[in-house]
Amino acid sequence: MIYLQLFLSFLKTGLFAIGGGLATLPFLYEISETYGWFSKGDLANMLAISESTPGPIGVNMATYAGFSTAGFPGALVATVSLVLPAFLITLFIAKAMEKYRNNRFVDAAFLGLRPAVVALIFAAFLEVLKVSVLHVEAFLAEEKIGALFNIPALLLMAVLFALQHFCKKIHPILLVVIGAAAGIIFGL
Repeated sequence: MIYLQLFLSFLKTGLFAIGGGLATLPFLYEISETYGWFSKGDLANMLAISESTPGPIGVNMATYAGFSTAGFPGALVATVSLVLPAFLITLFIAKAMEKYRNNRFVDAAFLGLRPAVVALIFAAFLEVLKVSVLHVEAFLAEEKIGALFNIPALLLMAVLFALQHFCKKIHPILLVVIGAAAGIIFGL
């Protein structure tokens, strides 16, 4: 039963998460809330690991989620079901594009997908921000504005953003390593 649930959940994610790996995050949050296979904190860890390892983020996250839920078979089921819609849709679109390459409706549809992708990625950004630098539960419990922010995580985010923005020669992998090392050292 768990494999069927994994298959259907990640099939839906793969079918509707248009825009790549970060667009899968809202669907993964829904899976987390629906099945309880992993927490939002686990999801933040999955994102960090997926960003730090080679390969597409969505596939890495599906593999990680499937493995943490049902071991190697779960990882296989989640990964295959996530990429299956993209594979089938790509085959279909490639065939259709030959025929409808210059159709104005097709062009309009692709133009309309862009804002939807931006919205999904922005929603994912807000969820990651909430998990990584905000302590909403602590704020609600204490009702003090100081409890809302994870100050060390905010400082690390600001330093990494400044390094990325102002030091163009720093490789992104180095930023990931710095972030991981700071997380380990300071327990973020």
